[in-house]
Amino acid sequence: MSVSSLKTLREAIKRRSFDGAYHITGEDDYQKDDAVSQLIEAALDEQPRDFNLDVRKASDLDAETLSSLLGTPPLMADRRVVVIRDVGTLKKDARKALDQYLSSPASDVVVLLTSASGSKAEAGLAGVATALEFDQLSGDRLPKWIAHHATNDLGIRITPSAIELLQAAVGSDLHQLAGELDKLASFTQGGEITEDAVSAIVGVRRGETQADLLDAVAERNVTRALELVPHILSQSKTTAVSVVMALSTQMIAIGWGRAKLDDGASRGQLSQQYFDLLKETGAFTGRPWGSATAVWARAAERWSQEAIDFALDALLEADVALKESKVSSEEQILATVVLSMCAAEETSGGA
Repeated sequence: MSVSSLKTLREAIKRRSFDGAYHITGEDDYQKDDAVSQLIEAALDEQPRDFNLDVRKASDLDAETLSSLLGTPPLMADRRVVVIRDVGTLKKDARKALDQYLSSPASDVVVLLTSASGSKAEAGLAGVATALEFDQLSGDRLPKWIAHHATNDLGIRITPSAIELLQAAVGSDLHQLAGELDKLASFTQGGEITEDAVSAIVGVRRGETQADLLDAVAERNVTRALELVPHILSQSKTTAVSVVMALSTQMIAIGWGRAKLDDGASRGQLSQQYFDLLKETGAFTGRPWGSATAVWARAAERWSQEAIDFALDALLEADVALKESKVSSEEQILATVVLSMCAAEETSGGA
């Protein structure tokens, strides 16, 4: 979510002062749903809420029904809220009715228009509805979100080491992170969430996460990497395909860093350049940016360009094999590609 959108949302909720319409967009469905819930909670009184809230799918609405929803005054309350989900699927006549309404919206109705992830931009809503955009949280913002959700939404503290382990185990899926935090809050019964609690509930211990496998490969530690393969694949929602994708992202980053070093950058400069790159691209690292960039900066010195190219070719072959093979197991394929990558210097005849 952009900083300006976050500020707009918080100020509206804090002041209980709302614009006539909000267009809620972006790729992160959890944040979009949460924003809708927060706006409904803040805009409507609790007792007559059911009478003053309408939530509809845009595809189910015709012009007459939509006009009726938008034209209905609040009942025993200051305002009504109308939520129209996936606004891009409105029929032509209904969209015309919406545009007409938004040209002069009622002062006692708040309209929340949501767009599905990946849908085309609704340019016609610019200027007539306040935009709130929610994109996937980048690696440096996820730890802050975890801490904020634990403290503000669950009323419980979580240690930095627990945050790091939870992020390494679960990744960036906010729905799953929220679910694990709920379980952790129940497990600790209001006490602080520690690394031990994360290990007990999520089933992942430090040293056995996907990030640890990535580190072992980056360091060309084939023995350690092969030991981790079965541990990683036994974890929920982790597949060989997702691991290959993470390894590919890391190798591309290491290749980018190798090129920077060849151009004369120092390791210290490279770490900062990695941060700048992540800020620009928002690439998914699967862990806090600080630990990722530190590993990449060290690893870039260990890998020749020939070895990097060989490793990327091996990853491509593994990806194809995982999607097509009916013979080898995921563990066999992943172990093979890890071995090939860590031995890439010798196999490729590199420096």
